[in-house]
Amino acid sequence: MPKRILQGIVVSDACNKTIVVRVERRVMHPVYKKFITRSKKYAAHDENNVFKSGQQVRIEECRPISRRKRWTVVHEGAAADPVQAAPSPAAEGAAAKPAPKRRAPRAKAAAQG
Repeated sequence: MPKRILQGIVVSDACNKTIVVRVERRVMHPVYKKFITRSKKYAAHDENNVFKSGQQVRIEECRPISRRKRWTVVHEGAAADPVQAAPSPAAEGAAAKPAPKRRAPRAKAAAQG
């Protein structure tokens, strides 16, 4: 049986050799037929403490490593190197997006007159 591979974003890298990955999936609501985003957090084994918070990673199912860890990080090319890894799209989009413009307040005197 093949091992499952999931893709998610690192939310925590505080523990030694462990990262917490949030994996999101979209499901349809049974009554309203709208798509809802559901997320789940997995503890994954990162042997060399390479991945940092905010990076996108792929995790693979493995044997139980500890009580909570049943996943390990798949190291793939540039994503395994923190120097060459690209910043997360959320952080990139927030920096490039300009601040919204505020509208001028309406004149009440003209509306009453």
